[in-house]
Amino acid sequence: MLVFWDQKLVLLATPKTGSTSLATALESLASVSVQRPPVLKHTTVHRYRRFVGPYLEATSKTGWTVVALMREPRDWLNSWYRFRSREDQTDPEKSTKGMSFDDFVRAWCCDPRPAFADVGAQEKFLRPRQGQGVDRLFRYDEIDVFIDFLEDRLGCEIILPHVNVSPPGETYLTPETEALLRRVASADFALYETLKHPEQA
Repeated sequence: MLVFWDQKLVLLATPKTGSTSLATALESLASVSVQRPPVLKHTTVHRYRRFVGPYLEATSKTGWTVVALMREPRDWLNSWYRFRSREDQTDPEKSTKGMSFDDFVRAWCCDPRPAFADVGAQEKFLRPRQGQGVDRLFRYDEIDVFIDFLEDRLGCEIILPHVNVSPPGETYLTPETEALLRRVASADFALYETLKHPEQA
């Protein structure tokens, strides 16, 4: 999570949407940068609106703009699958090494999920339990649009480094698993569809 005091702007760090690269590029410009532990770095919109937002608004006596990125749900899960297949994954219960992407997605669709597939869901991260959500939600696959927005708000050029990149890995899903994912992650897909431009609808 990055807080830009002068611009009254907060960037929430949706997991697996380039948050480490964004922090590397923008941390020196931020008034507050929360990068660890992960539970604080990846503060959900619900926790922001309940705890952090009221404090910032009371202290500054003005409103704030809250922004975040969202990744296409299937691609988001694939990023998690590849990330947890890394050689430096220290917790064997969370490793996906030697596992197919299809098996990972099927495990994610289970309730409860096994440890290696227990990565949450973007829609739950971005959805408030009540009240207001994020003010502006951008698509990860159109990150150039997001960077243009940030450059305009922060008044500087932004060049993103490539850090914390997941290793390559398979992306195939059987039609049955694809259909299962569409059912279980229907809220994520529905939210993502709202981010399409009118000409893409």
